[in-house]
Amino acid sequence: MLEVGPVPGDPCLRADAARNRARLLEAAARLIAEHGAAGVTMEAVAAEAQVGKGTVFRRFGDRTGLLMALLDHSARQLQSDFMSGPPPLGPGAPPLDRLRAFGLAVLRRSADQLDLQLAAQPDADRRFSHPAAGALSTHITVLLRQIIPDADCDLLAQTLMASLDPALIHHLTRQRGMPRERLEAGWTDLVARVTRTEPPR
Repeated sequence: MLEVGPVPGDPCLRADAARNRARLLEAAARLIAEHGAAGVTMEAVAAEAQVGKGTVFRRFGDRTGLLMALLDHSARQLQSDFMSGPPPLGPGAPPLDRLRAFGLAVLRRSADQLDLQLAAQPDADRRFSHPAAGALSTHITVLLRQIIPDADCDLLAQTLMASLDPALIHHLTRQRGMPRERLEAGWTDLVARVTRTEPPR
């Protein structure tokens, strides 16, 4: 997502940049552990990492960029799991089973990192065009094309992704008190209705 770009002709500087980036992310993670996502500001991260504020801005652009970089590891792990991990999330299972497993994995990841995911949501101009969001919707689209090839799978994928939105998960679990198990059952039911298949017994 937010990789440190190479600096031509100076491998030592590239290594320093990677170490500085890791140091800043560790500082941000400590602040989240102690104060929640609200406690992560560019100024607070700079102070925690004992660097100038300008260093944090140069590395991540803005607060959203910093928070999104914190989510990068789990996003990469999720992508690795559905691209090459064991079934049913990974290859080797029928596409319908993979679609069910995918939604459950995203729901659980969002519930575990809800404060961070909400704080890291990009603005409307970047929200749906971000590469991480594109990878998830593309995966759903590919699975849907295998299950219901006659449907508008691009649009259906966006509809399914909307049910996994962190803001919606926050509303349903924290404001309306729904247990995570109900959301998981709802995903399975939604997949069955969209794909015109029977839900698993």
